[in-house]
Amino acid sequence: MFVMTVDQEGSRSAGDRVPELLEDLAAAEPARYAIRPFSRTVGDEVQAVFADPERAVSTALMLLRRGGWSVGLGAGPVDEPLPAESRAGSGPAFVLAREAVERAKSRSRPVPLAVVGVDADRAGECEAVLTMLGSVSRRRSEAGWAAVDALLAQPRGSQEDLARTLGISQQAVSQRLRGAQWYEEAALVPLAVRLLEEAQG
Repeated sequence: MFVMTVDQEGSRSAGDRVPELLEDLAAAEPARYAIRPFSRTVGDEVQAVFADPERAVSTALMLLRRGGWSVGLGAGPVDEPLPAESRAGSGPAFVLAREAVERAKSRSRPVPLAVVGVDADRAGECEAVLTMLGSVSRRRSEAGWAAVDALLAQPRGSQEDLARTLGISQQAVSQRLRGAQWYEEAALVPLAVRLLEEAQG
């Protein structure tokens, strides 16, 4: 299992942004498939439980794009049966997620994310890949994100379709996707998913 604990950054100056986050996550495509949906645990922290590593990775990347949140992922077993809300859950994955979110808060990290798992080596490798992807995401321009979002909305569409949606030329679409390093991200996400799954031990 994969427990994700997310803590708001700078809550004293920004105010409580948890209600807004929970509302957005409840409707978000990867996050809404958590087997225990995001809910407030304590203070300005939220938590969810995932059975699917792909959706856990997608949600972590979505949160990094959003900004303003430290993301901790714990990979390991949980005590069964799982309670209705994740904050009442227990087991190694919950302990590891707590350790991960505390690590993610370190200002020395390039992105506020950490992965801790039963298999520490695989967890560290997963964290390295997600850190790279998060760094790319932070540098992506608005135009780059527009091209990526259009592609994700039309995964089977042609570049001609994307160009029509964005009101630009096919050449410009190709340039934006290359500049956004989308193809590199698409190649690395499956690796992050596999490493997270193996980090369960």
